[in-house]
Amino acid sequence: MSYSPLLVRLIDGLRCMPGVGQKSAQRIAFHLLERDRDGASNLSSALADAVSSIGHCNRCRMFTERDLCAICSASGRDAALLCVVESPADVMAIEDATGYRGMYFVMMGHLSPLDGIGPEELGLVKLEEWLFGGDVAELIIATNPTVEGDATAHYLADLATRLKVKASRIAHGVPLGGELEFVDSGTLAHAFYGRRAID
Repeated sequence: MSYSPLLVRLIDGLRCMPGVGQKSAQRIAFHLLERDRDGASNLSSALADAVSSIGHCNRCRMFTERDLCAICSASGRDAALLCVVESPADVMAIEDATGYRGMYFVMMGHLSPLDGIGPEELGLVKLEEWLFGGDVAELIIATNPTVEGDATAHYLADLATRLKVKASRIAHGVPLGGELEFVDSGTLAHAFYGRRAID
């Protein structure tokens, strides 16, 4: 069965989202058109506004409509602590789950030479300038525990060491409440070899 050109365009447009394939896009399109046209209009308007008005913070690269994001412009944050993350979602996860009150730097990815993503694409020149400024005492590296995340973490640690800034990395390993027999071998090995003394 052939669909109308506008419906095909809508389905194809929805497929740009991560995890949304042909069938999911079709289901979402049909739902919006059959049952929630007001929701579809609100979504369309919000998406158009976000695309035209949201940019990056001039300091940390987080999404914002202003020159500085809410975190960078907030008083009371600890400028001596700088946490480097891969994405804005990581900032939100840390803010929601911890009492961290330092600053952030959002790379919008990780080093991946095969994909043409190097230090320049991640804004690491701006990070180097920030560290060189002398306000940062500790660089907290919060990259994902992947091959690319580990490579990026090593690069960041070398950068911090060169600029005489203490570098630390968030711990990875057995999840809280997890049982060892059910933890995958890679995670367990990482936790085992990354063990630390009990205070």
